[in-house]
Amino acid sequence: MNDGAVGGVRLGLKENWRQFALLVLINAFVGGMVGIERTVVPLIGSEEFGIASTTLVVSFIVSFGVVKAFANLVSGQLADRWGRKRVLVLGWLFGLPVPFMILWAPDWNWIVAANALLGVSQGLAWSMTVIMKVDLVGPKGRGLAVGLNEFAGYFAVGVTAFLTGWLAAEHGLRPVPIYLGVGYAILGTVLSIFVVRDTRGHVRLETAKHANEGSPLTFRDVFVLTSLRDRNLFAASQAGLVNNLNDGMSWGIFPLFFTAGGLGIERVGILKAVYPAVWGLCQVVTGPLSDRWGRKGLIVAGMWVQAAALLLTAVTGKFGWWLGASVLLGLGTAMVYPSLIAAVSDASHPSWRARSLSVYRFWRDLGYAIGALSAGLIADAFGLAAAIMAIAGLTFVSGAVAAVAMVERRPS
Repeated sequence: MNDGAVGGVRLGLKENWRQFALLVLINAFVGGMVGIERTVVPLIGSEEFGIASTTLVVSFIVSFGVVKAFANLVSGQLADRWGRKRVLVLGWLFGLPVPFMILWAPDWNWIVAANALLGVSQGLAWSMTVIMKVDLVGPKGRGLAVGLNEFAGYFAVGVTAFLTGWLAAEHGLRPVPIYLGVGYAILGTVLSIFVVRDTRGHVRLETAKHANEGSPLTFRDVFVLTSLRDRNLFAASQAGLVNNLNDGMSWGIFPLFFTAGGLGIERVGILKAVYPAVWGLCQVVTGPLSDRWGRKGLIVAGMWVQAAALLLTAVTGKFGWWLGASVLLGLGTAMVYPSLIAAVSDASHPSWRARSLSVYRFWRDLGYAIGALSAGLIADAFGLAAAIMAIAGLTFVSGAVAAVAMVERRPS
């Protein structure tokens, strides 16, 4: 997978495996920072702070989603101006206070504020690990690169969700489960500052081999193109938004739904771990498959598998059924996630790919806020199961939109 060299810089996974592996590890720490919240934080709101409103309990996800979306939006622009490494380090600096704020939070407002900082951190740091891996491998291995990146991040989410659930069952919701986040934040920051190297030289090499654009695109041009004008970029953006919309719903609603169904916190932790763990592991396969089979089929089928999993969760009431649904939800998300990022990369010129990915990730992660807020409102009005079923229907419709709008475009 060698695309030549300029000034000692080469494209390809084999040629850049050390930096690639380092970025995989760093993104595992990025994912772990989210994992500390998947099981325990909604329960901190309902049990420690006595919040009865589902909408208010999921407000921390709304703050996370909105802030992360806008951090994504500026991350590509900052990466092109400042360099990838500086933005990665900045993301970790925003993330450092988060576990300490959750540890010492005297009221729910601290949790909401911590998640706003976490949103900035995730928007900058996770965006850079994706962009830098795509930079390193070149056009031939984007699906593999994204699959490995997202595997590391979401497998770490799953493992951390399980560990925090187990630790919470043994030691309480705070402080012991949150100590994991302290370790992730320190290790991620240190490695990003002292070991990571920037990848702008790889972008210059790929751009030199790519057809020149007629005139440079402004950020506004890239935003409109990614959001609406290019049918593949539009299809990817709406599917990404709905994918994270149902993830935001599951983040906030599932712990409440499962505990209302009679499960203890340890079993809730297992269910909350299985979904992102399957999601993470399967992306090692689905990412490369999208390089071979194309992106569209995996995206459409993955959205429909997610919809089926959400419906199964809503209409059943046993741990075994919920476990099977969690596996299905993870599988469907694994089919979609790396394929969408790779599809956006395929449709973007190297000179504005980072900005296009940032716009895509803006729409995708805005789904966290929309999903959590809409599901909370529906749950307060009609019940938790109704909220899950409504999001299942929307996920199915999004897959149908991708089936109609997207045109298969093989990577060059």
